[in-house]
Amino acid sequence: LCDAQVSLVIFSSLGKLSEYCSPSTTLSKMLERYQQNSGKKLWDATHENLSAEIDRIKKENDNMQIELRHLKGEDLNSLTPKELIPIEEGLQNGLTSVREKQMDFLKMLRKNERMLEEENKRLKVLLQHQQLAIEGSMRELEISYHQKDPEYANQM
Repeated sequence: LCDAQVSLVIFSSLGKLSEYCSPSTTLSKMLERYQQNSGKKLWDATHENLSAEIDRIKKENDNMQIELRHLKGEDLNSLTPKELIPIEEGLQNGLTSVREKQMDFLKMLRKNERMLEEENKRLKVLLQHQQLAIEGSMRELEISYHQKDPEYANQM
C-alpha cells in the first residue's frame, strides 16, 4: 500500500466540502481513473459538454483579458511588430470614431447656440415693440388726461 494513491472527499453536516489526495495525484485524476477502471460513467455527455463549454468560455475570457491589457498599452513587450499592427489600427479607428462624435457634438452645440441667439434677438425685438406700445399708450393717456383737466391746460 506504500505506492497506493488515495483520495478522500468529505462533506460536513453544514455542507462544507473537504478533499484530501495523495501528493502524486489530484481528485479529478482519481475520478477519471476510477471511471476508466470501473466502466461507470460519473459524468454524462451533457455534463461533459457543459464542462467543455465552460473551459472554452474561460479560455475566451483569458484571451479577451490579454487583448484588453494590450489595448490599454500593457504587456506589449511580448508582442511582435506584426501583432502590434492590428492593435494600432484598432486604436486609430477608435480615436477616429471618438473625434467624429466630438465633432458631431460640437456642431450640435453650435447649432443650439445659433438657435438661442436668434430666439434672443426675436425676444428683444418683441420686447422693444411692447415697450414702444406701452410708451405710446402712456402718452395717449397723458394727453387724454390733460385735455380733460382744464387746470393743466391753463398752466401751459
